[in-house]
This record gives sequence, C-alpha cells and structure tokens, in this order.
Amino acid sequence: MELRWLDDFIALARTRHFSRAAEAQNVTQPTFSRRIKLLEEEMGATLINRQTLPLSLTPAGEEFLALCQDVTRRIATTRERLGQLAEADANRIRLAAPQSLLANFLPEWLESLAPAPPITPYLRATAWLVEDFFEALGRQECDLALCYWPAASAPLGFATEGLDILRLGEERLVPVSLPDGRGRPRFSLEGAGKAPLPLIAYHPRGLIDQSIRAHLEALGEMPTFSVLNESVHSGNIHELVALGYGLGWLPARSVRAALEAGELVPAGGRRWEVPMEIRLHRHRRNPHPAVEALWARLADPAAAGA
Repeated sequence: MELRWLDDFIALARTRHFSRAAEAQNVTQPTFSRRIKLLEEEMGATLINRQTLPLSLTPAGEEFLALCQDVTRRIATTRERLGQLAEADANRIRLAAPQSLLANFLPEWLESLAPAPPITPYLRATAWLVEDFFEALGRQECDLALCYWPAASAPLGFATEGLDILRLGEERLVPVSLPDGRGRPRFSLEGAGKAPLPLIAYHPRGLIDQSIRAHLEALGEMPTFSVLNESVHSGNIHELVALGYGLGWLPARSVRAALEAGELVPAGGRRWEVPMEIRLHRHRRNPHPAVEALWARLADPAAAGA
C-alpha cells in the first residue's frame, strides 16, 4: 500500500465523484480508479458503494476513512517535526575536544558567548590524539576542534595545512604529586637525583607529551623518569597521581580545587610548568554556515574582547 492511496481515498470521500477526485489529485480518472481498486484489494473489503449517485462509502469505507484521516494527520505532524529537527541539525556545530577541555573550559567559554552558539560536543573525539582532530576536520566528521597547543615554538611535526586557527585562551600544565605527611610532594622534580621518578604520562605520540618533553629539554633539566602508565585522558592521570603512584602534569584548571584543598601539591616550581594555548581549529573547505557565522564573530576584535 502506498501512502498516496490514503490521500486518494480522502479526496474521493470528500467529492463523492471519481472525476472530481482524480482532478483534485492531479491524475487521470483511469489511474485514480485503478488506485482505489488496488486499495480495496489491499484492505480486502469494498470501501465504495458505486451504485449510488453521488457515490457513498460502505460501512467498511466509513471505518477506513477515519483511519486514513488519523494516519495522514500523524504523518503531516511527523514530517513537520522531522523538518524542524533537520533544520536544527543543519545549524548544529559539532565540536571535537579532549576530555579536559570539555569539562574545564568549554562550559565557561560557551557561557561567555551570549547568545551561545549551537554547539554540540562530539564525544567520540575525547580519546583522539591531535592529528585525529585535524584529520576529522578534513573529512568534515566534525566542524570545529578545540585543542591544546604549546605557547612556545616547538618542532612538533603536526600538519595544520588547510586549517584556520583562533587562540581562545591560555593554560598551564602543572606537575603535581600527592603530598607526604609534611605537605611536601611525595615525588619532587626539585633536586631530583639519579633515581628515576615515577611518571604517570600522556600518550607518547600525543601533543601534550611532546610539549612537556620539549619544555624540559629547553630547561636543560630533563629528570630521569620511570613511566608507569600512559594515557590520552588527563582524568586518568589525575586519578593515578591522586592515588600516590607517581607525579604527572595536569591542566591547571583541572587541579585548581585539589591544590587549594591540599589534596595535591606542585611537584616543582613554576619553571616546570608548561605554558599552553587553547586553540580553536576549523577546515577552510567546510561550508557550514553556522561555523562561518561563529568564526566571523570570534575573529572580530570587539567580540573576542567581550
């Protein structure tokens, strides 16, 4: 059964005339009559009393008319709702970001943008490395990518061709440790001897791990580490550091409360902290109008200052 047959039947019930109903449905009378006959065959009942003038509905036809009107009304309502959803989805911006930025930067940043843009976090991206974000932008799997980037120039080797970049903020990667009984770091970078320090590290191919290593090399004070665990998620590193297994570098926003409460302490002075930027990326080939509008808004000096 085709849905248009229901509209045919409603038109015939309204006009009580095959020719006028066919004209209303913009088909020839033979085609219209054939579709009504097919409808009756499909339902297994005679729906039209063809012996009366004007035509009349049989009891089965009256019952079927009520069903047709209900179904077509529901279909119209559903189509309207789907259209609204499609329009909303077309304006939706998919933003990919690591877990720490989703939790500790994105909500505050969106709140600062009034009115807030139609951004939806793309949660599949939380375990990606930075090159995964850039490749996804090229495939238009996501529309924007929010990432950390080292504030100091460093030869990281990540390709950013075809990308536009906006700097949204700053962050510091702070080395932290569980405190000992006297409130000092259980694992300290200051005056570290030859004994390796237990390190809860980031993924070795990730941008954060490379940024930390580049910073330490620039300091000329590369301690000896014993890497106990490697993770993409700073939350996992935070948890293991808090359990006392080793030290680790964490975004300052994510450990502010723990440092203030004394649950964690810095594992070294400020020189060990790695300055980072928070950058927003888009691919120039993405024609998404909502992305274009947001980018123009963010790139405007007055908007950026606000």
